[in-house]
Amino acid sequence: MKVLFAGICLLFSTLFSCQHKGGDFESVPVEKFAVLIADPEIQCLDVRTVAEYSEGHIPGSVNINVLDKEFASVADSILQKDKPVAVYCRSGKRSKKAAVILSGKGFKVYDLDRGLAGWQEAGKETEK
Repeated sequence: MKVLFAGICLLFSTLFSCQHKGGDFESVPVEKFAVLIADPEIQCLDVRTVAEYSEGHIPGSVNINVLDKEFASVADSILQKDKPVAVYCRSGKRSKKAAVILSGKGFKVYDLDRGLAGWQEAGKETEK
């Protein structure tokens, strides 16, 4: 009986551990994010403000401010739906909001866990 109960608990924890409130996307650590964005088929998206982006960003990323009321329509016009999107912000909060919006629009989305702060802590490259 204990084995059955443990199996049921494991099943539920597996089903719900990767779920994000309101969206279907994957939060990934820095090393996996770095591998993802090395693929030219992956679109790298910084969702911070223009001012934050100009202070430093991940090379090759494009900037669309998720707090802009036109975020969804701008993303639709710039991003390609047939290519995955790797999204990040400063700490991970705004990028999760963007990931929910983008995944709801049909994009395959990867979110950088801990954001640019985690990226920089890991010694990864940024540019101005």
